[in-house]
Amino acid sequence: ADDYLPKPFAFEELLARLRALMRREQKNGHANRLQVADLVLDLKTHQVRRGDVPIELTAREFALLEFLMRHPNQVLTQAQIAERVWDYNFEGTTNRVAVYISYLRDKIDEGRSPKLIQTVYGVGYRLSG
Repeated sequence: ADDYLPKPFAFEELLARLRALMRREQKNGHANRLQVADLVLDLKTHQVRRGDVPIELTAREFALLEFLMRHPNQVLTQAQIAERVWDYNFEGTTNRVAVYISYLRDKIDEGRSPKLIQTVYGVGYRLSG
């Protein structure tokens, strides 16, 4: 996992963590690209591919996938996802996260193996390959 900053937080802390992340990504040489298994997300062009197949995503689906890909193999709760992708406090009364996970599965995992998006029942979701 790269980082997670729970609310409330000091703006200076956020800036410091962002600078550290940017330095780390520049050292890796992949600041504009995330990859898990054969799934590649290009942050600069907003393109997604699984193998050689391009995948069309909405802006919200892209943001959700980016968040999952920045935390590979980590179980993320619905609250963490909602707070980061939708920028609101999750109250447990909406199925918005589950619906968008379903949209991503339809586009990313349908007819492909291995399945990259897993549900960890009672906890959340994990992207792994």
